[in-house]
Amino acid sequence: MKLIKLDAIDSTNDFLKALASNDELENFTVVTAENQTKGKGQMGAKWQSESGKNLIMSALVKDFLFDNEKVFDLNIIVSLAVIETLNSFDISTLSIKWPNDIMSYNKKIGGILIENTIKSDGRIVSVVGLGLNVNQTNFGELPNASSLALISGKTFDKDVFPFLITEKIKEKIGLWETKSAFFWEEYFNHLFRKGVPMPFKNLENQNFMGIIQGVSSAGKIQILLEDDSVSEFDIKEIQMLY
Repeated sequence: MKLIKLDAIDSTNDFLKALASNDELENFTVVTAENQTKGKGQMGAKWQSESGKNLIMSALVKDFLFDNEKVFDLNIIVSLAVIETLNSFDISTLSIKWPNDIMSYNKKIGGILIENTIKSDGRIVSVVGLGLNVNQTNFGELPNASSLALISGKTFDKDVFPFLITEKIKEKIGLWETKSAFFWEEYFNHLFRKGVPMPFKNLENQNFMGIIQGVSSAGKIQILLEDDSVSEFDIKEIQMLY
């Protein structure tokens, strides 16, 4: 694993995407930063992190995805890689808030943003961005945020996480062909608030109740509605209220 450590950068994802335009860049190259000025979350949301306290990393993944209809497979792998790594540090009650926020209890401790580029020959090159709250303890006006330090009462060496998480990603990619069904089941088993009535908001800002049933192969969330029908929604169409 090639590791590039930066002090400050606007976005580790943008930095790695620029590097990856050169096809010679080693697979699983990782970029980390102590401070990120323009961190991104899902749908353009800002990811804010206290300098030097948290894990900010991006990893290059290529030669795995070859079908644009299967890009969510990588979300499954990365989410489970993070969950397994945190389990090894005894971080409790972990779950995945669809599509790929990492939760402990009902607090968000991490977020994943995967950006895919389709090359002229059809290959898909992915940049996996991960923000993980490690040693930050003050989140100001973010009542739903927490960190490993707040949950465990301990401080952590955040520099161990890029290697551990990337090794888990590599391991699962190597096993994907024979264990993909198992990994999908594991992802579903870790889904936040699955199987219980939950409020949601749609594009028209209308609130409705539903029960998470699963996730489609394309990564859409499947929700049982009050009329007993099951509808699928993508990330732009629905917001979970909790």
